Amino acid sequence: MTSLVQLELPRPRLPEWARRGATHFESLNALKSNLRALNLHTVCESARCPNIHECFHRGAATFMILGNLCTRGCGFCSVPKGNPRIHDMRLDPAEPANVARMAADMKLKYVVITSVNRDDLSDGGSAHFAETVREVRHAVPDARVEVLTPDFDGNMDAVARILDAAPHVFNHNMETVPRLYKRVRPQANYRQSLDVLRFARQHRPEVMTKSGFMAGLGETPEEVDQLLRDLREQDVDVATIGQYLQPTRRNLAVTEYVTPERFDRYRDTGLAMGFKMVFSGPLVRSSYMADLVNEQAARA
Repeated sequence: MTSLVQLELPRPRLPEWARRGATHFESLNALKSNLRALNLHTVCESARCPNIHECFHRGAATFMILGNLCTRGCGFCSVPKGNPRIHDMRLDPAEPANVARMAADMKLKYVVITSVNRDDLSDGGSAHFAETVREVRHAVPDARVEVLTPDFDGNMDAVARILDAAPHVFNHNMETVPRLYKRVRPQANYRQSLDVLRFARQHRPEVMTKSGFMAGLGETPEEVDQLLRDLREQDVDVATIGQYLQPTRRNLAVTEYVTPERFDRYRDTGLAMGFKMVFSGPLVRSSYMADLVNEQAARA
């Protein structure tokens, strides 16, 4: 059994099967330049995703809205943190239209929109989020739109506001097992995140629901199984499971590098529980290959 005591031991070395080389620099730099021209951000960059070179080369990116400063301090995340009382965290009114313009310029067929947490705003930024979804749907009407939302501190009116903007997929990540929340997501609540997913299913039953979490933070296989069962109890359609990789030295250390065989076992366990799709592997991320994941889930 993995225990938190392991955090005091020497850090495990990154195995070869969890490595990803840096390639496609021209695609990466060109897309970054276009994003900066419109004052846009991607979670791919801010969260230091290991798949960024591949995805940018494919012409895929996950737009991160509501600015590039988050009001929460999750232990796993490298997105910059900001205090609204100190930093200028005003929303960019042009951001929804600029995301739509960028999606159209990229000729995207599948658009993923996520955001930082904005606990300083009365609606958590949900009106701005919903407007972005509407702008994208207008600019690229043939594209499918996936939203990856915060928990909005349990404000279901905020969740409903985004769902009513008509995304095709609603994603909210659990991130880890409940025992580790205090260390990994100290400003979040496990039950509250499950409630968000349950509400999404009830409010818009036609919208596919999705959630993701990380392995390698000290969870046990039995705890992963229970997390999958909890998601199925909310009738979640898709689960994504990937290896936690420490983005900076300021973030939590990796407790364990989970083997590909165990990721396969998690996939098989989830499918047996009734998920339409379980995307599980060392380099899987919540929005990685989201178009293909959605396509496969829709056929299930």
